[in-house]
Amino acid sequence: MMKNGTVTPRDVPYPGTLTVQVDATDLARRIFRVHQTIPVSAGNLVLQFPEWVPGSHSPRGPIDQIAGLMIEGNGKRLEWTRDAYDVYSFHLRVPAGVKELDVDLQFLSPTTDQGRTTMTPQILGVQWLNMMVYPAGYYMRGIKVQPNITLPPGWKFATALDGAQREGDAVKFAVTPLDTLFDSPLFAGMYSKVVDLGTVGNGPVRLDIFADTPDELNSTPEQLAAHHKLVLEAGTLFNSHHFDHYDFLFSISDHFGTIGLEHHRSSEDGVEAGYFKDYAKSEPNHELLPHEMTHSWNGKFRRPADLWTPTLNVPMADSLLWVYEGQTQYWGYVLSARSGLMSQESVRANIANVAATLQDLRAGRSWRNLQDTDNQPIMLARRAQSWVSYQRTEDYYIEGALIWLDVDTRLREMSNGKVSLDDFARNFFGVNDGSYVTLTYKFEDIVKTLNQLVPSDWATFLRSRLDAHGPGAPLQGIERSGWRLVYRDTPSAYLKKLEEMSKGVNRTHSLGISLNSEAKMIQVIWDSPAYKVGLTTGTILIAVNGVAYKKELLDQALIDARDHHQPLQLLVRNMDNFRTVTIDYTGGPRYPDLERIEGTPDRLADILKARSP
Repeated sequence: MMKNGTVTPRDVPYPGTLTVQVDATDLARRIFRVHQTIPVSAGNLVLQFPEWVPGSHSPRGPIDQIAGLMIEGNGKRLEWTRDAYDVYSFHLRVPAGVKELDVDLQFLSPTTDQGRTTMTPQILGVQWLNMMVYPAGYYMRGIKVQPNITLPPGWKFATALDGAQREGDAVKFAVTPLDTLFDSPLFAGMYSKVVDLGTVGNGPVRLDIFADTPDELNSTPEQLAAHHKLVLEAGTLFNSHHFDHYDFLFSISDHFGTIGLEHHRSSEDGVEAGYFKDYAKSEPNHELLPHEMTHSWNGKFRRPADLWTPTLNVPMADSLLWVYEGQTQYWGYVLSARSGLMSQESVRANIANVAATLQDLRAGRSWRNLQDTDNQPIMLARRAQSWVSYQRTEDYYIEGALIWLDVDTRLREMSNGKVSLDDFARNFFGVNDGSYVTLTYKFEDIVKTLNQLVPSDWATFLRSRLDAHGPGAPLQGIERSGWRLVYRDTPSAYLKKLEEMSKGVNRTHSLGISLNSEAKMIQVIWDSPAYKVGLTTGTILIAVNGVAYKKELLDQALIDARDHHQPLQLLVRNMDNFRTVTIDYTGGPRYPDLERIEGTPDRLADILKARSP
């Protein structure tokens, strides 16, 4: 049966086993060369390249990076035709007597700014769903694949795939269902190290580190203790495991693309150089591993029903990303503090930054509610926007986290401290301990579990937050936790680290601008002082009050404008046009922070405190 130009999948086994062989040795040109064999029978056939990328929640399969698709049967070339309505599908006719197709293609890793770099002279990453085509008409779980890879000489690798047999630099893995293969990426590198982080249930957890240089692999016992503690705290929180082993595929590199992408038994986690070497300064990155590991429970095992599809060429829907990503964001904050990967003070500062972003920098909340931002990955695919503050972006992450803080503190308040979101995590994600079979859910399942904990009109509570337009950000959870959002004239230590890592300057809460390292405005806030004088993204700041721009000069000018009630004059360049704008802003520096509300219980401290020994 044809649907939108492709074949409707059936839940039946595919006859035979596919093989895929990836040659990952062409480091100089960053080319992955792929050879496949696909058992077939005579007749019409549709082969598909994966379109919908799990974890990206959108049709972002990088088909533009595929080239050289050649198909042969019995040594003769077979012509294919791309579907006119579904460019991820290829039609061909298999002649009588052909029992197997030989398929060759290349995956061309970006060499400049075409996308995330997946191959460098020191590190490579294989996302199998980018490396192959597969026959349409079958559920992925019914298609068996035997994967292989040839690595650069002497390189080590890590993956959640099972049954690896290595001969020299050739690695053969056990036959696996296609959905498991697509969910089991591989990292390899010249410099690597494996750290055992303990177990969740009977599932061992490993930190597989790959780096540009050997010194980036070095870590102290204190640093690793926090990573061990993360595993303990995650196990305590969810009181279950849904993997037989779990691998953090962790890259530390200024060249290999940064990433945070969840999988059921692993995650792809990429940060810039300095994670261990400048451990204190890299603290804003320490939330990455807690976030991605949480997805093993929230997103991979328990998954929104409209995000589960039988193949990666069946469209997905994103209506529950405020749970999938929003609650995961919340647990990322919590587990970062409970494990010691981040201090409570830094987590509070992070929450303050999130709250202030929604309070001050999201004028778009006036016309676009949080529920609609769930559609953002499909609409935008993370392309750049001119007016993020007005258009909104993937706010289901940060606003979703505030909603779950609201739920957590409300549970605690209504139960006099006897029930919390920890209980929700155990009851909702902790079911079917040891099972790897995805269990889907709907909005009604969320409400049902909350009502089992503390009866209330949770449906109305949640919908009022998902469908609202303000005014103001959803700060009720912060205030019920015993804290309030305030602004100070100096940044917190956490904000200083965040700005240092970005190599830019963020003055969005005062002037309404954020600059990159080249003094280019990468964000101008809608209706801010900068907006009102006609500044836009792409504008370059040349001088402040007649003196060549420096970060320190801009900050002093903000103080002088406040103390002396004098406007700022900025010389700017937009394209080939220079002009001086006068900004009548005298509010001084403004940096978000949290402040204790005297006489209230400090529920946030209790939420963030460690649970495991």
